[in-house]
Amino acid sequence: MDSPNDIEFHEVYRDRWEDLERLFESRGGPHYCWCMVWRRMPRGAGRSDPKAKKAALKRRVEDEAPIGILGYLDEEPSVWCSIAPRDTFRELGGSKIPLGESESVWSITCFFAPRRLRGNRITRRLISAAVEHARERGATVVEAYPVDHDSPSYEFMGIVSSFEGLGFEKVGKAGSRRYVMRLFL
Repeated sequence: MDSPNDIEFHEVYRDRWEDLERLFESRGGPHYCWCMVWRRMPRGAGRSDPKAKKAALKRRVEDEAPIGILGYLDEEPSVWCSIAPRDTFRELGGSKIPLGESESVWSITCFFAPRRLRGNRITRRLISAAVEHARERGATVVEAYPVDHDSPSYEFMGIVSSFEGLGFEKVGKAGSRRYVMRLFL
């Protein structure tokens, strides 16, 4: 298996849409949600319609709005992390937890790696790349919403221990299962 260190990350812009589409539509890919669970949908768009979700995400890419990063192994799109300014998402649970007014918060909301790449600390590599991506774009805080390892849901948002191992700290809860964790840059 390739090492997570061999992954090269790129922000998703128009020229990478087809790569994102190929990864999401691959076997086991998130083609049912198009990473729109926490993003605002256009008025009238069906939240349960995968085609509407895909169109909404594509529109964001065409408008050059940040949506996340793709990781490439051997020049093939292989892993995904949703990372964007927090205010581009619906309420995630962290906005009511005090921060300084000058803070620029970016949120990590989702990961995808095909089964063949899972394990081998791939989530930590994705988190590290997402943090660096946000830092390069002016973020002063990166926020995440993971669950405990034994949680029955939301694992696509990550596991607490992965974030703790990279310096994130718990600052609150979002609902009954998700934690709000922050890393100050």
